[in-house]
Amino acid sequence: MRAGVSGWLLQLGQSAGDGTDGNTTGNVTVEGIGPVGQLLREFGIPYPKLLGAAISFVVALFVTYALGRAIVVPLFGRALDRRGLDAHERKPIQRLLKILLFFVALAIAFKAARLSGFLTSITAIAAAGTLAIGFALQDTLANFVAGAFIYADRPFRIGDWIEWPGGSGTYAGVVEDITFRVTRVRTFDNELLTVPNAVLTGGVIKNPVASEELRLQFTFGIGYEDDIQTATDIIVEEAEKHPDILDDPTPTVRLSTDSALADSYVGLTSRFWIADPNRADFLKIRGEYVTAVKKRFDDAGIDIPFPQVDLSGTVDVENGSRFE
Repeated sequence: MRAGVSGWLLQLGQSAGDGTDGNTTGNVTVEGIGPVGQLLREFGIPYPKLLGAAISFVVALFVTYALGRAIVVPLFGRALDRRGLDAHERKPIQRLLKILLFFVALAIAFKAARLSGFLTSITAIAAAGTLAIGFALQDTLANFVAGAFIYADRPFRIGDWIEWPGGSGTYAGVVEDITFRVTRVRTFDNELLTVPNAVLTGGVIKNPVASEELRLQFTFGIGYEDDIQTATDIIVEEAEKHPDILDDPTPTVRLSTDSALADSYVGLTSRFWIADPNRADFLKIRGEYVTAVKKRFDDAGIDIPFPQVDLSGTVDVENGSRFE
């Protein structure tokens, strides 16, 4: 590549020195002297073709890119606003647009400077380099594509609380940043997780706050001797009293599907709804509600039994004693 650039500079210098307006021999050509070069020649400035090409290139690059930043970027931003993307989500997309604008300005600058041969050489080198990089960065490209799907499908947004399965269990946290390569999630222990986008798009993601309302449920266990209807009334009443639990949909209580008649208790599952859910509200409301129900159970003499196991039979020891 060094030899190719050196040869291009030598040919360009020779063409600029002799003042010819036609194409040079070889792969790299300057097609004519151009209006800037003609102006420089009229003022007697040496190497008019070389200097004219350089000035045309710089001016065309600057003007084209500046116009793109001033016109195209704001219009594209308004289009993103109509899709409902917030400012933080727009940054990676706008960054990609600016890179594209730069390459468009670069192509226009080469055309304005009449450096068609050099543009062809650069294009061939860029194509070969892109192919090599593509093979070397397959995982990165997969994450890039996954990031594009996240922006298009919007399974979660910045600020959402999400959960997803991992190798050692379930991960959970609040989304802090979304880029085209990774998503950054802050756990509830204040740890920062940098998650490749392909991991999030390749599995199941739980987003409890995707809707404006969230249903919570909690199973209360009462003793077999306690009255089920009394316990049900207490559970519903405390849900209706709580200011952050919605009246519509109405709180309900049903026998638990998993532990309706467990070994040591009868399971009653309370289902209720909260508005504008987030992790902090979820824990706070559920904690206050369960505490209120437990206090009412204590006042009403309703027992919340703990797991216990009854053993029967005999045990023989070495001295001949027997315990039953």
